[in-house]
Formats: sequence, C-alpha cells, structure tokens
Amino acid sequence: MRLLLNDALPGVAAPGERLDAAALEGLYAHPGGTGRPWVRANMVATLDGAAAGGDGRTGTINTPADRLVYTLLRDLADVVLVGAGTARVEGYRRPRPRTGDRAARAVAGGRAACPELAVVSRTAAVPPLLAADPGGGADGDRGGVLMVTCAAAGAEAIGLARRTLGADRVLVAGGDSVDLPAAVGALAARGLPRVLCEGGPRLLADVAAAGLLDELCLTVVPALAGGAEQRIAVGAVADRLFTPRVLIESEGTLLQRWTRPGA
Repeated sequence: MRLLLNDALPGVAAPGERLDAAALEGLYAHPGGTGRPWVRANMVATLDGAAAGGDGRTGTINTPADRLVYTLLRDLADVVLVGAGTARVEGYRRPRPRTGDRAARAVAGGRAACPELAVVSRTAAVPPLLAADPGGGADGDRGGVLMVTCAAAGAEAIGLARRTLGADRVLVAGGDSVDLPAAVGALAARGLPRVLCEGGPRLLADVAAAGLLDELCLTVVPALAGGAEQRIAVGAVADRLFTPRVLIESEGTLLQRWTRPGA
C-alpha cells in the first residue's frame, strides 16, 4: 500500500511511503476528545460509480485492499450500523472477535472483544441469518445484535424482535420512521460512540441527510460495472460537503478517507 495524501495524521506517514499495518491503523484512528458520537461510513464503488456488482452484492467488487480496510474499520468500531435489507442481501452474520494487538488494545481500553451489530429496520424484522445465529462457534463468541426500529413497526413485530434478540436489545427510536439522531444517541448511551455505518445506500443517504455523518471511507476499485447498479447513497437529499484527508493506492484500488469540514 502506497500513501498518496495524508492530511489526517501527518506524523504517521508521509506521501510516497509504503504502509505497514501499524501506519495503516494510525491513518484510520478515531479522533479523540470530541465528546460525542463519531459516525463513520465505509463504502465501496467501481470507477463508474456502481455500489455493487451485477448480482447486487458489494462482495462481487471487493478487492484485497478493500477487505483489509473493511476488517480494520470494524476492529476500530464499537458498533456497526446497517440497514436490514443490506444485512439480508449481503448475508450478514454477527461480527467476529477483534484479532491480535487490536483485541488487546480494545480490552485494555474497556471496549468489548467484538463490535456490536445494529440493524435498522422500520418494520423491526430481524434478518434470518442474524435471528438464527447464536453468536458462538469455532471463532469464539461473536458480537451481539441490536435492532433499531420505530413505533410504526407495531407491538407485535417489536415483541417478536425482543424475543429473538433479547428484551433489552431493541431500540425504539421515532414514531412513523426511525429517528437516526435519537438512535445514534441511544447507542452512545450504551457505551457505543464509535459508529461504523456500512449502508446500504438508502441508510447512508439518511444518515448524511440527518447531519450525522462525520466521515466517509470510500474504496474505489479499478473496474467498470455498467448495468444499472445504484450509487453508494440514494434516496434522501444529503447536500453535504466533505474534505479529503487520506488517499492510499494498492494495486489500482484507491482507499479514501473524507471528513466533514471542522470535524
């Protein structure tokens, strides 16, 4: 991996340098002392802007560099925020434990061994793989699952989600739709202030439109998709400006870190 731009942490590495694992982690370190939740999104796109391959899955367009940063960002997060539709299409499972030195640093800092997974669903529908996954296995215990929903889901659906995930693991935020600022505040109140949003495109647009998005980590892979695949954000009008902070190149893949001005 070769660093092309570093306006985030100049002391970590200089443009032109090759990055080892420690330098890469330093370039994606969360800012300290903000006194509030920090919402980071991680998305991938092709050169022509497609957010998925022809089968509708992001896994089709992932590259080794993208998967490396994907794992790193999960390791640095307290909670992964994802839309229920994306969780179903992409086959989401409970997050795996952090590994190596990152696990030791997380535990030393009072963080959990695994990030949590927070699924956003207006209908409170728990994706089947998450409902069936008990969270254990050969890798050790996996992270827990939270449902983020709203009152419009109805008592029956909310009750079923609570029986599936646990009575204290369903967050009802909002009336007719999910109140994302309230949801992020509720996650922070549970000790989960470092939020990693993995989409899909509608959730990302909603998060940005609500003024919650502090940072966008965008991978651009060296491929054209064509077809009619959607962009990384669709639906709500976000109209937000961001500043480039980090740019890394690896075998044609461009890894970018953008933050909102003043963040």
